[in-house]
Amino acid sequence: MATCDHCGSHVSEQFARVFADGQGQLNACPACSANAGIAEVARHRARSGN
Repeated sequence: MATCDHCGSHVSEQFARVFADGQGQLNACPACSANAGIAEVARHRARSGN
């Protein structure tokens, strides 16, 4: 099962397919970021390394 690389929460394979970056890293999920801003949070965390 896929997990968020930031908080470790389980996410669906479909969620990971949509929101993972080009290297397969999933930097945000509904458990650790606001649903409306998952893509933005993921981009920010990927750039900053957090």
